[in-house]
Amino acid sequence: MPPIKTFRLAVPQSDLDDLRRRLERSRLPEAATTPGWEQGVPLQQLTALVDHWRTVYDWRRCETMLNDLGQFQTEIDGLAIHFLHIRSRHPNALPMIMTHGWPGSVIEFHKVIAPLTDPTAHGGSANDAFHLVLPSLPGYGFSEKPARSGWGIERIAKAWAELMTRVGYANYVAQGGDWGSAVAVQLGAQRPSGLIGIHLNMLSLLPADLAEPLAEDEKAALATYQYYGQVESGYAREQATRPQTLGYALADSPVGQAAWIYEKLRNWSDCGGEPETIFTRDEMLDNIMHYWLPNTGASSGRLYRESLAKFVATRVELPVGASLFPKEIIAAPRSWADRVFPNIVHWSKLPRGGHFAAFEQPALFVDELRTCFRKMR
Repeated sequence: MPPIKTFRLAVPQSDLDDLRRRLERSRLPEAATTPGWEQGVPLQQLTALVDHWRTVYDWRRCETMLNDLGQFQTEIDGLAIHFLHIRSRHPNALPMIMTHGWPGSVIEFHKVIAPLTDPTAHGGSANDAFHLVLPSLPGYGFSEKPARSGWGIERIAKAWAELMTRVGYANYVAQGGDWGSAVAVQLGAQRPSGLIGIHLNMLSLLPADLAEPLAEDEKAALATYQYYGQVESGYAREQATRPQTLGYALADSPVGQAAWIYEKLRNWSDCGGEPETIFTRDEMLDNIMHYWLPNTGASSGRLYRESLAKFVATRVELPVGASLFPKEIIAAPRSWADRVFPNIVHWSKLPRGGHFAAFEQPALFVDELRTCFRKMR
């Protein structure tokens, strides 16, 4: 069995110097011909983000935070997987593997690590404690990039089950949103030994056989799917069909990489149209750096080519919990969920929050996980 190795980030200063030079030499287009975000990131907002990146942002702060949390790497199925592993001081903590999505990274979870692993210091009970395993998806962050096709969500789920066994957890739960939800669902469908149940903060459950007349919540959910398909899904179609072509631009231009992600942080979060009201610029750039530094613009996009068609309703017999945040990019009513999840133990609609639940609303997110998994411990 390949060993688990300590992983310490120490990005060469030459890489950071190169980034600054690229930011200083960046060539921007003219402003859009319509105001606001209709055509994408407004010139003024992107210029402010890039200026902060060039003159204020400190990657070494983020690097230190990640090293202090505890980073590791191990080879699974021929691929080096990067992950954070944070053990609770509470002996009866429940192991949990949490998976990010696109355009996210392990940075999405940094605000919830302490309250989940040390609940008594954050308003909870020792009975709510978790041991956390937070992997970077293949081709994302500091996990290795697949050199050949075949690393879709089914294979990732199998790798995550192996990871949990390798770090020594006989029983555990899985959590995810975006691609993380697809991986968690695949884990639930595969039912590896030791998996107790799953929690999702995004549900892709559109039935193939919707029957008329639709209930009001079904009409509302269908409208979100239609809006996503008509307006929001251009990025997904591009990454699913031409990730290599897109990858050249994202690999060469940090401004392009930032804009590609910044737009989604705004459009998919519950921020009232102003992402800086939910995220600090440093937080957004910490996440963007997880794409720029390891040059994963193309490799992260390839997951869409591998698995976009498989991001569909999949039956899971194990216990399932779901937290529905109001600004999620797609919605699913309970009637659709019941078709594929016969053992729903937690179903909750939140008052605020969007696609990046743990990143946006860490307190609500933590409370949801505590509540859900009390029913599975």
